[in-house]
Amino acid sequence: MKQEFILKPGHLTLENIEALLHSNIRLVLSQKDYSIIKESRELVDNLAEGTKTIYGINTGFGVLANKKINKSDLADLQKRLVLSHAVGVGRHLEDTTIKLILLLKINGLAQGYSGVSIDLINILLDFYNHGIYPLIPAKGSVGASGDLAPLAHMAVALIGIGNVRVNGEILSVHKVLKSRALTPIVLKAKEGLALLNGTQVSTAIAIIGLIQVEKNFSVATIAGALSLDATKSSIVPFDEIVAKIKRSKGQERFSKEVRSLMAGSDIMNSHTNCTKVQDPYSMRCQPQVMGVILEKILEAKQCIMQEANGVSDNPIVLRKEKRVISGGNFHAENIAINADMLSIVCSEIGAISERRVAMLVDSNLSGLPHFLVEDAGLNSGFMIAHVTAAALASENKTLSHPASVDSIPTSNNQEDHVSMATFAVRKMKEVADNVFNIVAIETLSACQGIDFRKPLSTSKKLEQYYNLVRKKVPFYKEDRFLAVDIEASASILGLPAYYGEIKKRFFNT
Repeated sequence: MKQEFILKPGHLTLENIEALLHSNIRLVLSQKDYSIIKESRELVDNLAEGTKTIYGINTGFGVLANKKINKSDLADLQKRLVLSHAVGVGRHLEDTTIKLILLLKINGLAQGYSGVSIDLINILLDFYNHGIYPLIPAKGSVGASGDLAPLAHMAVALIGIGNVRVNGEILSVHKVLKSRALTPIVLKAKEGLALLNGTQVSTAIAIIGLIQVEKNFSVATIAGALSLDATKSSIVPFDEIVAKIKRSKGQERFSKEVRSLMAGSDIMNSHTNCTKVQDPYSMRCQPQVMGVILEKILEAKQCIMQEANGVSDNPIVLRKEKRVISGGNFHAENIAINADMLSIVCSEIGAISERRVAMLVDSNLSGLPHFLVEDAGLNSGFMIAHVTAAALASENKTLSHPASVDSIPTSNNQEDHVSMATFAVRKMKEVADNVFNIVAIETLSACQGIDFRKPLSTSKKLEQYYNLVRKKVPFYKEDRFLAVDIEASASILGLPAYYGEIKKRFFNT
């Protein structure tokens, strides 16, 4: 029997999400949650039968909110809403992201503040559990009134229109549902709006990006320590008293981790009494830079998970009070600002990593051979690998310009301030991918530097990371197809066996 995860709506953790995204665990709800959903829906049904005008139940949408709709047209209204709003463009989101969108939408709607039916919750669960992923274009949302266009593309599939992706193959949703004995949903009053309202698309992409940023921080900590040893830089600036009088908890935690990684290094012990006074900032100021980055990642994580577990629907159905409230929980400013912050701090992880690569390939600063290769001149070594790191770091400077400071009015000025959250999260994810490759280049460069320090050896802990790299990438003796090495380095850094333990110490709270 397939393993099950009983979702407690509003109580997802990032660890829950990571486990669910990379498994075939079946998602289920408790009977208590179904009772709450049923009670909330009954209130909406009663209101729909009444004469009172209530936004989202018997009115038009956006600037057309004052236009009342006949009872006989309420179901048709929801279908038309979905079809008219499915106007996204660009490449389709990846399956992992769409799986997370479905999970977050269930997590929000199942809390009983949206007035949707059990049938709607069940078809969302069916799509999730059967791995049926609606084709959702990445572009078309301004991040307010919910991620309307992308969520409409999700809703289109639920009503049996268009195509979906199953096991990587694009198929007619009608054909897929029929093959699994599933029936498309016929939307009732408010249900189309409940599907379209919400920040689940921008939040899902933000979570995917956040997970990558946490990995980047973890592998960059290791790479920074390897570079510190390879360049014979001093561990003294990582002393606990330096962080304590700075009054920075992030700096304290980072310095402690690096001291632990480097403990017992023969290379470090060999230059305790050297004449060098101070190292460049990219080595010496790692605690100050990475410390504040750690604090900001943890802060952003809290805010993003708050959004993931919150109700971002409108209007809100209060079943106990027997009333409906119009609000603005669909506004994704929280996601936009935190995605922008993650873009900035992640970009800085890459920026300081690139500077360490520059130091490693500069024999005047590192004391290592020119461009980390024997017989430089005949060999170019890591010269252009550093250029690639520099190109990515420079690209990130533009990508890190905040999207959240922009706004463009829509819907005849009814929606006159928007968050631009979906753009903020998409570019944040691109920054994170760039940084991962920069750190992959630094890791290769640092391992090469460690080799040139033989017969001195690095610490036992760093030796374990070094050995994982060297299992796939041998010492760079003479010029070869270096792109293959960078790709191999990135694949190693992406393994839980490489980053897992250090990531847990920093981020699993």
